[in-house]
Amino acid sequence: MRTHEDIESYLVQLGLPYETVKEGLWVIHDEENKVGKIAVASDPPIVLFRVKVMEVPPTNREALFRHLLELNATDLVHGAYGIEGENIVLIDTLQLENLDFNEFQASIEALELAVSGHFESLNPYRG
Repeated sequence: MRTHEDIESYLVQLGLPYETVKEGLWVIHDEENKVGKIAVASDPPIVLFRVKVMEVPPTNREALFRHLLELNATDLVHGAYGIEGENIVLIDTLQLENLDFNEFQASIEALELAVSGHFESLNPYRG
C-alpha cells in the first residue's frame, strides 16, 4: 500500500507549490492555472482531492444545481461536483493501495481542467 511519503513524493514530482497542513493533508497552491487551492487528503483506503469552486448563491440555485449535474454526467473525466456546507466543490477519489504517479497527476490535471474550463459557464451563477 502507498503511504503519505509516496504522496509527498508525487507532489514534489509535480513541481506545484504545496504545503503540508498535517500528516496526510496537503494543499496545492495552483494560482498559475487559476484554480486556487487543491486539498489532497490521504485517508486509507482512499486519497481525496478537493477544490472549492464557489459559494452556493442565494438565488438561481435550482438552475445551478441542474447545470452541475449535467457537467457531472457529460463533461468530467475525473471527479464530480458536490455541495459541502455552503460551497460548491469539485472532488475526486482514488484508491491508495495501488496509486501511481500517473493516476495522481491525472486527477490533479482533470480538476484543473474542469475548474478552468467551466469557469465561464458557472460565472453567471456567482453571487
